[in-house]
Amino acid sequence: MIERDLTVTNRLGLHARATAKLVQVLSAFRSNATLVAKGREINAKSIMGVMLLAAGQGTQVKLRVEGEDEVAAADAVASLFDRRFDEDS
Repeated sequence: MIERDLTVTNRLGLHARATAKLVQVLSAFRSNATLVAKGREINAKSIMGVMLLAAGQGTQVKLRVEGEDEVAAADAVASLFDRRFDEDS
């Protein structure tokens, strides 16, 4: 299992568009992924689950990925967070 501590840095947080991008990125991987924030643990491949986190800008999120392609999946999600969900352009 891989764990990564991430911070939501895009201005609008994990709103609908950012959540859809996250779920789309993870759907390419077979590993299971969860996000932990604000005392909740959700399936990171579930749009509704991620939206229920209501993670605004500055929210600390722990990503947990487990499975055969966990490293690649965790790297892809970390890159998406680092790029601020491609919303700065």
